[in-house]
Amino acid sequence: MQYDASGGAASRGRLIFLMGPSGSGKDSLIDAARERLFAQGVEVARRVITRSAEAKGEAALGVSVERFEAMREAGAFALDWQANGLSYGIPAQLDAWLAMGRSVLVNGSRAYLASARQRYPDLVAVGLTVSQQALRQRLLARGRESSEEIEQRLSRNFRLQAYDPGVHVVDNSGSLASAVEALLALLRSEGVIAEAPGKKPTCKMPD
Repeated sequence: MQYDASGGAASRGRLIFLMGPSGSGKDSLIDAARERLFAQGVEVARRVITRSAEAKGEAALGVSVERFEAMREAGAFALDWQANGLSYGIPAQLDAWLAMGRSVLVNGSRAYLASARQRYPDLVAVGLTVSQQALRQRLLARGRESSEEIEQRLSRNFRLQAYDPGVHVVDNSGSLASAVEALLALLRSEGVIAEAPGKKPTCKMPD
C-alpha cells in the first residue's frame, strides 16, 4: 500500500517501473524482494510474453504471437510493448491493484518508459546498473547467448548505463541482498512503502 507523509494509507497505489539491460539481474532482484514487497502492499505483475513456455527466463506467461494480439485487442493489457523481437504485456489487473491502494512492480522496458509515464504520471522509475565484469559473468552463466552476442550485450549495456533524469538508480553489481535493501530504501524514500523504524533511506538520484 502507498503511504502518505503522515504515515496513513493513501487511496491509490503507484506503479514501480523497473528497468535494466539483459543480464542485469532484474528477475533475480524481483524474486528476492517479492515477499518483503508483498508484506508492504506491493504486488509484482506477471508479464505475458511471446516466448515459448520452455524458454529460459522469468516466470512469465508464454503465448503465441496470435494469442498475444488477440489478448491486446480484447483489452487484456494495461501496458504492452515490443523489444528484442518479442511482445510484452502487463495484465489489466494492474489497474485494479492500483485502485485498491496496492502499488505494483513491473519488469519494464527503458524504451517504453515515456509511454508508461504518460499513462501513470506518478510512477517510480527504477534503473538497475551492473558492472561490465559482473554482467559478463551472469550472461555466461545463463547460457542464452553466444560469445559474440554477449559482447554485443556488454557494449549495449555500457551505452545504457546513464539513465535519463528522473530515474532512480540501483547498483546490482554486488550481492543480491544489497540490491534488495537498496530497492526497499528507495521505495521508502518515495513514500511507496512504510518507513523502516530507525532507518533512513540511502538511495540517491543520479547526478
